[in-house]
Amino acid sequence: MRAAVFTDYGEPLDVREVDDPEPDPHGAVVAVEACGVCRSDWHAWQGDWEWRGLDPVPGHILGHEPAGHVVAVGEEVTGVSEGDHVAVPFNLGDGSCHLCRTGHSNICENREALGLQPSAPGAFAEQVPVPHADHNLVTLPEGVSSVDMAGLGCRFMTAFHGLAHRADVGAGDWFVVHGCGGVGLSAVQIADALGANVIGVDLMDDKLDFAEAQGAVETVNAGDVEDPAAEVRAITDGGADVSMDALGIETTCRNAIGSLGKTGQHVQVGLTTKEAGGTLPLPTDEMVTAEIDFLGALGMPPERYDEIFRMVATGKLDPAAIITERIGLEEVSGVLDDMTDFETVGIPVIDDFDG
Repeated sequence: MRAAVFTDYGEPLDVREVDDPEPDPHGAVVAVEACGVCRSDWHAWQGDWEWRGLDPVPGHILGHEPAGHVVAVGEEVTGVSEGDHVAVPFNLGDGSCHLCRTGHSNICENREALGLQPSAPGAFAEQVPVPHADHNLVTLPEGVSSVDMAGLGCRFMTAFHGLAHRADVGAGDWFVVHGCGGVGLSAVQIADALGANVIGVDLMDDKLDFAEAQGAVETVNAGDVEDPAAEVRAITDGGADVSMDALGIETTCRNAIGSLGKTGQHVQVGLTTKEAGGTLPLPTDEMVTAEIDFLGALGMPPERYDEIFRMVATGKLDPAAIITERIGLEEVSGVLDDMTDFETVGIPVIDDFDG
C-alpha cells in the first residue's frame, strides 16, 4: 500500500509503498478513504511530545483522523464485519480496563494514540490497523461520506466531549474559545448548537470570519486589542461562563482563564510544545478566589459518538462544514509545514491515496 512515512523531525514525509497491515486476532484493518491532517500530527512531526512517549521513529506512519471501510477482521472480532463503514477514534482503548468499563475509555489505562506513537501506526496510508476493533471502531450512519466524517476522530469529538460532557454549557451561556483552528472552530459550532453565545478569539481575520460562519456572535482579534481577556469580559458584562484554550500555549491559556467571570469553567484541549514540556504557569490565586474550575478534555469515548450522530441527523451539527481542503498524500508535508505558522484554516482532509 502507499503511505506517507515519517523520516525525521520537520522533514518531508516520504510517500512510498509499504507492506499492507494484518489484523491482530482482536483487531481489524480499515481501508482509509479520508483522513484529517491535525495539529497533533504537526506536534509529533516536530518532536514536541517525546517526553510523553508520543515519539515517531523513522518508518512510522502518522495520521489519526481516519474514516473508511473495514477490509479485514481478526478471528476474535464479533461486532465488526468486512464492509462496515467506520470512523476510528485516535485514543484507542482496550475495552477491558476499569476506565473502559466505567465509560472513560478515552483515557484507558492501556490507551494507545493512533498515529502518534510507534506501537499504533496511523492513517496517512491506504490502510490502517485498529486493535480491539469491537471496542474502538465506530459505525457511521448511512448517508454520510468518509470525507465528511474525517474530523470526528480527534478535533470534532474532542470539542464535543469538552463542552457536552466535561463543562456545563447551557442555553444563553457565554462561551469563548481562544484559538480558532480545527478544534476551536468545532467548539464554536458545537457550543452554538448547545445554545451558548459564542465568542471566537484568534490573531487571523480569516479564521475569525470562519468562526462567525460557524455560529460565533462576537469575535476578537487578539492582535488588535491590548488585552483580549478584558475585551471578552467587556462583551459579556463581567466574564464568560465557559472558556477553552485550543492551542496549548501560555498566552492563550491565561487569556482564556482571564476571560471568565466568577465560578466560570475553563476547558483545556490544547497540548503544549516541547518548549513548555507539559507545564503552563496559571493564575492559581485568581482561580481559587473566583472559584474557577479547570477541566481537561482528551478525545471522547467511542460509545458516546451516537450523541453527535443524532445531532448531525437533525441538522444541529455539521462536521463537514469545517472541512476546507481535500488533498492527496503527496501534499501532507506541505500542510504540516503551513501549520508551523498557523496558515491552515479549518480542517484539511486527505482523500486521494493512490496518486
